[in-house]
Amino acid sequence: MVSVASLFDPVEADLQELRQNLTNLVGAQHPVLGAAAEHLFTARGKGIRPAIVLLASRATAVGGHLTPRHRRLAEITEMIHTASLVHDDVIDAADLRRGVATVNSDYGNRIAVLAGDFLFAQSSWYLANLDNLEVVKLLSKVIKDFAEGEIRQNLTQFDPDLSFEAYLDKSFYKTASLMAGSARAAAVLSETSATIADSLYEYGRSLGIAFQIVDDLLDFTSSTETLGKPAGSDLSQGNLTAPVLFAMEEKPQLRAAIEREFSKPGDLEQALQWVADSSGLERSHQLAKQFASRAEQQLQVLSSSESKDSLINLTDYVLARLK
Repeated sequence: MVSVASLFDPVEADLQELRQNLTNLVGAQHPVLGAAAEHLFTARGKGIRPAIVLLASRATAVGGHLTPRHRRLAEITEMIHTASLVHDDVIDAADLRRGVATVNSDYGNRIAVLAGDFLFAQSSWYLANLDNLEVVKLLSKVIKDFAEGEIRQNLTQFDPDLSFEAYLDKSFYKTASLMAGSARAAAVLSETSATIADSLYEYGRSLGIAFQIVDDLLDFTSSTETLGKPAGSDLSQGNLTAPVLFAMEEKPQLRAAIEREFSKPGDLEQALQWVADSSGLERSHQLAKQFASRAEQQLQVLSSSESKDSLINLTDYVLARLK
């Protein structure tokens, strides 16, 4: 399995600069929010989203050279993503994310909500200052999509009639929209052709949906230690994902347990076992593979480069998280 660190070799120095800039940008005006931001940007995950922006930028820019606007776009992307996580953790009353205490756990819900709001506002300010209307529209839609995804998820909790189409739409809003919109925005700032910009949008969309399906699979197959949150937590909260939707086709008794919101003793444990005993996990894996393959196909329009190779290898990495 290719390590995520080696995947980002072409932009590793750019990512290190980005992490420092993010802490400086957010912490300068508000020390408490700055402390929360530093906690976020140093303890956060692997930086896949800004890395996609930087790789797409280097793959499309003249001579592979990043402009200050490309760098700022990557910072905006990470701000938006982080703001959404802070708010998600408040909504989910989560104490841990990837094994690290959440902002709401360390600072309380009030500061966490304010920190998320501040990050969204800060990202919008820097976005406007890019002075590119198309990029503003792309990333503004992402922020709207985050809210749409969260609303849809909350309105469909414990709903066994959730369609697969609705599940994929929700996956787009919550995860893929940012990858798609920011990848296209990188191409726009590079002043590429519409064909390349469209292909990078579809790359981000397909990669993001594959990423979300894998996340949904890991909720059933990984330990609490690996996930950094309790295994099976999505199902326990009534968030029905691909493995559950597939499993319900084979285990009709699962539907009844979901409808009563696992109110009987042992309901949740039994539901997890029904999912494990079905073909839901394997079918979800195959679905993730299909979307990852679609993502890779979109990169054929790019000229050969190290950055293009990394974008291709990212599609394998997303699936390899299951191993």
